[in-house]
Amino acid sequence: MIALKNVTKRYDSLTAVDDVSFSVKAGEYFALLGPNGAGKTTIVKMLLDFTRPTSGSLSIAGIPSTQAACRTAIGYLAENHHIPACLSGWHYLLRCAELLDINRSEAVDQCRRIVELIGMQGREHTKSGTYSKGMIQRFGLGAALVGNPKLLIFDEPTSGLDPIGIRETRQLLESLKDQGMTIFLNSHLLSEVEKICDTAAIINRGKLLVKDAISAIVKDGEMLEDVFVRLVKG
Repeated sequence: MIALKNVTKRYDSLTAVDDVSFSVKAGEYFALLGPNGAGKTTIVKMLLDFTRPTSGSLSIAGIPSTQAACRTAIGYLAENHHIPACLSGWHYLLRCAELLDINRSEAVDQCRRIVELIGMQGREHTKSGTYSKGMIQRFGLGAALVGNPKLLIFDEPTSGLDPIGIRETRQLLESLKDQGMTIFLNSHLLSEVEKICDTAAIINRGKLLVKDAISAIVKDGEMLEDVFVRLVKG
């Protein structure tokens, strides 16, 4: 579903991503891990064609990331997600459906299912200016599901959520994986990653340190956090 081949991204004298190669299979639950400034968000931006690599290539479902056709398969949630305060969550989801050129009847059906899935029944018609950060994040997750994408790219999907919200989000993502979706996420919640992800890659200072199944990365009673700290500190 995702393939990076010898990807490098430079900003003047800064090398944000340094000759990184890895792939993510269809139906896989994958986590990209690293400290702040490691290059994670730069990789996401290149996958979404917000910026382009200095060298190397990225593809989604076999289509180069520079081609608009590949983005019909993607649902995306940014870390600092916002909804215009004048819109309710319901109207925000409908606007997302309009942008995808989904007909009105199908859009309404999708939005009803999504509101139930993200647990926001009863609040979907109030203005988003009254929402907490966690509620905004839930509708952001919902917006990423509009159009039934095959690939979900999430940047810190549990940002702003309380422990109950984190657990509910994990259950939601697990159910989406069971439906065959591929999930690619950046996260600092290593305990959650260890519970639910199939594979992970750890990067630091733009370089790929490891990419493998969670069960292969975490051995001998260690926790993922222990491995992460050891690899990043070198």
